[in-house]
Amino acid sequence: MSRLDSFIRRVTAQRDCLNKAAAEVKDLSGSVLELGLGNGRTFDHLRSLFGPGDIYVFDRHVKAHPDCIPDEDHMIIGDFTETVPAALSRLPGKARLIHCDIGSGDKSASLSLADRLAIDLSALLQPGGLVVSDQPFDFAPWEALELPQGVAPGRYHMYRQK
Repeated sequence: MSRLDSFIRRVTAQRDCLNKAAAEVKDLSGSVLELGLGNGRTFDHLRSLFGPGDIYVFDRHVKAHPDCIPDEDHMIIGDFTETVPAALSRLPGKARLIHCDIGSGDKSASLSLADRLAIDLSALLQPGGLVVSDQPFDFAPWEALELPQGVAPGRYHMYRQK
């Protein structure tokens, strides 16, 4: 498979999982968290699904398209292992959805980061809230969900907080 085909499958899986998650959390209140702004495409898609309200974005630095950068109150800059735990005291309440796009290209480092973030992400997520992630989580308080039709197992991951 070419790198282009792999990229298309990944972003299609990401979009399909986020669309499914948005439908599943539509009756929950609370913010949406985005770990990994990148160039801002996913943040822009989340705005189309949830409106421009409380979407908090975490990343090490901002390098997104100018139209896809959250305002200063909703952009949290720094290392995930420091900013995610600190968000417990900063955010107004529990999130209904957390999207993690935290893969670095180094599979073992990405899995290690997911393991380190799981407890803090769970503390930020309300019961019944969802996690959509490019990395798998092996975390007991989360139930793995069925992926949307057409998304290959392992391509993307969805979990519900028990």
